[in-house]
Amino acid sequence: MLNKLTALVIALTLGATLFVTEVTAKTFYWVAHGSPADPVWTYFLAGAQQWAADTGNRVNTSFHNGDVAAQQETLRIAIAAGADGIVTSSPDPGSLIQVTEEANELGIPIVNMNTPDPTANFDAYVGGDLIDYGRQWAQYLVDKKLVKTGDFVWLPVEVIGASYGVLEEQGIASVFEPLGITWEITDATLDQGEVITRMVDYMTANYDKVDAIIGLGDLVTGSIKRVFDQCGIAPGEIPVIGWGNSLDTTQEVLLGYVNAAQWQDPQATSYMALTLAAMASSGIPPGFDITTGALYEADKAQIYDDILSGK
Repeated sequence: MLNKLTALVIALTLGATLFVTEVTAKTFYWVAHGSPADPVWTYFLAGAQQWAADTGNRVNTSFHNGDVAAQQETLRIAIAAGADGIVTSSPDPGSLIQVTEEANELGIPIVNMNTPDPTANFDAYVGGDLIDYGRQWAQYLVDKKLVKTGDFVWLPVEVIGASYGVLEEQGIASVFEPLGITWEITDATLDQGEVITRMVDYMTANYDKVDAIIGLGDLVTGSIKRVFDQCGIAPGEIPVIGWGNSLDTTQEVLLGYVNAAQWQDPQATSYMALTLAAMASSGIPPGFDITTGALYEADKAQIYDDILSGK
């Protein structure tokens, strides 16, 4: 009896092994509205690359630097090529409604990551709740008594009108408006050098009226130390909160330039988004979203600094 059972186990094992080796790799598209020069997007990309290595599937990746038309074209190329699944960020609210409908019509799973857009018919969303992030940042400043009624808060962002900044501002407004706290959003671009130049110019001209800063993107929050150093502003002199997915920002938190920063789990976001797309392509609809993210202060900053350093 034991010999028959052993033979059966061996046969099943060989059959399973044969099945695995005969499976054909699928092709997925990973499409980002961000820039490869933005540190956080290198971690999103790393998550996609790791997923491809772990699963043996092909992942075609692309960055579009906020160019909505170019991103739409790439998504249509993926659809025309019969992609097994697509993962994409949303460059602007409503900009991908038609493209998602085209994917839906052909039964191609399309998963939204990083920047949500509930107006488009995505199969699932993986990433942070950006409205809630904005609300948390504003509430942090209020709860810590870093801002009060009548204060002014500067909101630098890489690209004005991009969906992430629009949604974050909605959350911020829900806290600040009832308290009579005002704010201004300014454009900093996606070029690191230009970001610093524009932020230095703004602080030089507006230092006396800025009571706090909320960085609506990783490039701007990660530039705070350089900007403050050039303007002669001491760490902690002006409260700062915002994104924190880069080594620049983890160090700024540790050094006291930034009070608190938002970790978004960039590698995990890409990895899980591609997993959901693969699930859907195998006939298992997700039927749920995955929310990521954690706000950290100096006592936890080293954890994320180690992750970003590859330690």
